[in-house]
Amino acid sequence: MSNVSGERPLLQSVIALTSASVLGAGGLLLGFALLVVTIAGITFVSGTTPSQFAFLVLSLVFVQGIGCAGVALSYYKLRPALAPRVRSLLDLAGDGEQFGLPAAVPSLRQAAVVLGGYAAAIVWVMLSGVLLTVIQNLRGERIQTGNNAAAELGQSNPELLLLLIPASVLLIGPGEELLFRGVVQGRLRERFSPAVGIAIASVIFAGLHIFALVGGSWVGNLVVVSILFGTSTVFGIAYEYAENVVVPSLIHGLYNATLFTVLYVSLALGDELQQGALMGLAG
Repeated sequence: MSNVSGERPLLQSVIALTSASVLGAGGLLLGFALLVVTIAGITFVSGTTPSQFAFLVLSLVFVQGIGCAGVALSYYKLRPALAPRVRSLLDLAGDGEQFGLPAAVPSLRQAAVVLGGYAAAIVWVMLSGVLLTVIQNLRGERIQTGNNAAAELGQSNPELLLLLIPASVLLIGPGEELLFRGVVQGRLRERFSPAVGIAIASVIFAGLHIFALVGGSWVGNLVVVSILFGTSTVFGIAYEYAENVVVPSLIHGLYNATLFTVLYVSLALGDELQQGALMGLAG
């Protein structure tokens, strides 16, 4: 990944920031819109609302599958035709490079990055949970954090978590990382340094996920977003280092799968690990 220099750099930086934000938000919004339309159509035709299991399957297909992965791959395919027209319209210099979305079976070095990134994300959420507990003890009251919508369904029907565990690796991680690391971070890296590109992509990722939170106070939801920013930064660093979108996809998927597993076990055993797992879910 390398920065691109050209004429009118400020305008090109603004365009990169705007397009990255629109792509990130657009992928999620498209998925949610298709989900709502599909649920409404099923309800209208059948006269009954889909079960929780059907709702969860549809949300995975439309949000992570069509919304995130679909928008990412569409951008990758359409950009060679659209980018020259946009540059011509705005009288901008071309960068002479093709936009890349590198994906391959991880090498041994990249597999080590997956393990290191996964460990870092888990340590981060554990430390965040400890810090939150200390703050709550000092305040003398519990901070109400919002729950991930999928995890909220899992709390009322723990069997759904058994679907979310493999789906994290097979669909959630790949779909969201194709969009937020492959496209959003990749677009930002054309104009900004590695640190800035990772930070902005993480802000977009964490900020958009606040809409997936159910309940919680504004302070609690800000805590959750801060934790998601940290895990997103881990994903971003891994992508920058490995230059292979499969690497952050695996880290993200294994991370989510671990937290869904912890949540399932905590519900079965009544363990206090539940809050930490809920706070750390990245998507």
